[in-house]
Amino acid sequence: MDILKIIFPTVLTFFIGIAITPFFTRYFYRYKMWKKSARIEAGTSAAFNDIHNTEHETSTPRIGGVIIWASVLFTVCVIYLLSLASPSDLTVKLNFFSRSQTLVPLGAFFFAAFVGFVDDMLQISGWGAYARDALVYRKVKIILVVLIGLVISLWFYYKLGFSSIHIPFNGSLELGIVFIPFFILVMLSTFSTSVIDGLDGLAGGVLASVFSAFAVIAFVNNQIDISALSGAFAGGILAFLWFNVPPARFYMGETGILALTVVLAVIAFLTDTVLLLPIIAFPLVVTSLSVIVQIVSYKFFNKHRVFKVAPLHHHFQAIGWPREKVVMRYWIVSVISAITGVILVLIS
Repeated sequence: MDILKIIFPTVLTFFIGIAITPFFTRYFYRYKMWKKSARIEAGTSAAFNDIHNTEHETSTPRIGGVIIWASVLFTVCVIYLLSLASPSDLTVKLNFFSRSQTLVPLGAFFFAAFVGFVDDMLQISGWGAYARDALVYRKVKIILVVLIGLVISLWFYYKLGFSSIHIPFNGSLELGIVFIPFFILVMLSTFSTSVIDGLDGLAGGVLASVFSAFAVIAFVNNQIDISALSGAFAGGILAFLWFNVPPARFYMGETGILALTVVLAVIAFLTDTVLLLPIIAFPLVVTSLSVIVQIVSYKFFNKHRVFKVAPLHHHFQAIGWPREKVVMRYWIVSVISAITGVILVLIS
C-alpha cells in the first residue's frame, strides 16, 4: 500500500502535466512570455555573448515551471479532497498532505514559486538592467535565495526544533544557532538549478533524477508522505521534460527552478541527508561551484577565467560539445549520482 501511495501521485502528476501543457503553451506564445533581450550588456566574454545572444533564447517562453507546480498542486488537491469527500481505507491512505511531513515543503515550494513567478514577469517585461545585465541579475538572485533561506531556516530552528545534522556513518552533529547560516549555505549550493536551465532538457533531466532519489530515500526512512511528495515533484518535472527536450517548447524559468531549489534543500533537511546532497545532486553542486570559481578568479586574479564560459555546461559548449551531448552526459551523471546517494543512505 505504501508503494501504491508513492507511485499513484507520481503517475497522476505526470499525466496532469501532460494534459494541461497545451493550454499553457498557447497562453505562453499568445502573450510572448519570453525575454525581450539576451543578458549580454555586462562585462561578459565573447563566448558568453555568442551562447546567450541567440534567437532561440529570446523567442522561447521562460515560464514553463508553472506546469510543474500547477500539476503538483492539482494532484495534492485532488487526492486530499477525495479523502475528505469519499473517505475509505484507500483514499485516506493515498492522501499525502500532512502537517507533520509535507506541509512545510509544500509551503516553501509554492512561496518560492510565487517569488520566481514575479522574477519571470520582470524579465519578460524587460524591466531595466535587471533583465538585460547578467551580473546585476546574478546579484539580485543570490540576495533572493539568501532571504528565502533565512525565512525557512528560522522556521526550522524555532518552530520545528531543528538544530543538528546527521553525519553519515558517524551519528549527529549539534549546530545550535549555526544551523541557520548552514541552512542558507546549503540552499545557495543548490542554487545552480537557477543557472542549469540554459539548455533544452538539461534542468528537467537532472532534477527528475534528484527527486526520484529522494522519493526512495524518504521511503527507506519511513517518511511515506515525503516520499509521495518527492514522487509527485518527479512526475511534474517529467511532464515538463516531455515538452522541454530539443527543441524546447519552453524553459522552466525562475518560477520552476527557484521553487525546486528551495524544496530540494527542505526535503534534504527533513530526511536528514543534507550532507549527502552534494552526491545525490552532484551536477547541480558542481555547476554552482563552476560559477563561484569563475567569479572569484575573474575578480581577484587579474580577470582570469578558469572556464571559457560559466556555468560548466556552457563551458562544454564553448569547447565544441554539441548541446545534445552536454545534456545527455549530464543526465547520465545525474542518474549515477542519484543511485550512489541512495546506496550510501542504505548502508549508513
